[in-house]
Amino acid sequence: MENAVLLLKNVNVIDVTTGKTTYSHLLIQNGYITRIFSAHKQIGNIHKKAVIYDLKRKYVIPGLIDMHVHMKKDYAPIFTAAGVTTVRNTGGNVGELEKLIHANEGAPTPRVISSDRIIDGPPGLWGENSPWNININDEQSARAEVRRQVEAGADFIKVYGWLSKEIMQVVVDEAKLQQKEVSCDLIHSLEVTATDAAKMGIKWNEHASGIIKDIFPNWTMQANEGVWKEIDWENPDEKKIRDVCKVLVENNVVLCPTMVLYDQANLMRNYWYSEEKIMDKIKENSVLMQHWRRFIENTSSLSKLGMQHTFNKAITKAYFDLGGRVVAGTDTPAGIFTFPGMALHRELELFVKNGLSEIDAIRTATINAADALNRQDIGVIQEGTIADMVVLEKNPLKDIRCTKEIHSIIKGGTLYTQDELLEKVPVEENIKKSIEEFMNSFLDTNYKSS
Repeated sequence: MENAVLLLKNVNVIDVTTGKTTYSHLLIQNGYITRIFSAHKQIGNIHKKAVIYDLKRKYVIPGLIDMHVHMKKDYAPIFTAAGVTTVRNTGGNVGELEKLIHANEGAPTPRVISSDRIIDGPPGLWGENSPWNININDEQSARAEVRRQVEAGADFIKVYGWLSKEIMQVVVDEAKLQQKEVSCDLIHSLEVTATDAAKMGIKWNEHASGIIKDIFPNWTMQANEGVWKEIDWENPDEKKIRDVCKVLVENNVVLCPTMVLYDQANLMRNYWYSEEKIMDKIKENSVLMQHWRRFIENTSSLSKLGMQHTFNKAITKAYFDLGGRVVAGTDTPAGIFTFPGMALHRELELFVKNGLSEIDAIRTATINAADALNRQDIGVIQEGTIADMVVLEKNPLKDIRCTKEIHSIIKGGTLYTQDELLEKVPVEENIKKSIEEFMNSFLDTNYKSS
């Protein structure tokens, strides 16, 4: 329900900065939190102009931030219904997502911070050049593509593992000239390691990738079976992991481990699933469900990803313990059953299983994520910040699984129930039409020849 003024009464506000909970009233005006005051004090005359919601015995946390997704319009409102009010789109097309990116603050879809198409090396892990990827092996093309992406509206630049070390450095240099940060996915890297990328000046390491290659230089995803068998996948060498992580910490790298991606691949047919009604809506998306079912049949590639889950978790914990900046992301809808919105709740559970406290897990998807994005207006519940919040039935500081028990969601000052947001999910027929329109407009641009 959209209102210019909201008053949330008698709610337990979790301050992610201090970790403390206060019994408070919150006043929201024009999409922003304008007052937070003790629920033990008199409200005064505020109620004359505000729509009041009494949230007694409820808990409220900042809107969650999924720092690694691949967004599509057809499941955007599902993220919001799951309490994810901001996403970082790490590889896509800003033209395709234009309406989402420029939606108003109170829209039923998440705020989108996006890269454009991924920059890879030939022949390209994802095939020939398309609206979503481009394969480059020369300096002139690399610089031209970075400039094109910036002009198109990309918030940051994404590089992939088949890009040569030399051209990756060119991309980083050009991005710096354009005042844009660079993100790397090195899962399938042939030569670039995590420390190589960090020393180049790449700020974002996706999937905690390239660290295994730092430890085992002969290993790649394409390595023969003998190389794979030389590695004890269930017993990572923690000292070697810490040595690599120290280099990344020294270079101020932000680590987005996407543990849920590896964990689901490891669990395979016993994948994590949750019983909330939002999952029923996800199952209605035939494209997503078919995509995952196809992947689960291709056990060879998934099993290789799943084999790395213990390393991935050990890296995440080591990086956190060293004081490195760790943020929560999911890679939705990659791998298998990385459910939009809900996968982030699983990621928080995995953080706690991995030794983090509940409040530290929540911070990876709120204040720490916002700080990494240089956004002081989201990720916290403070006066003067955007009113993005998730109202919960129970206290997530006692059990992180309570983040899934959602009463309502406030996005940019607009209060929604989950049902209201799920009703905003577009029908497949409209999605197909939208994709056709985008592809036609894409072919009319100079992207194809760039």
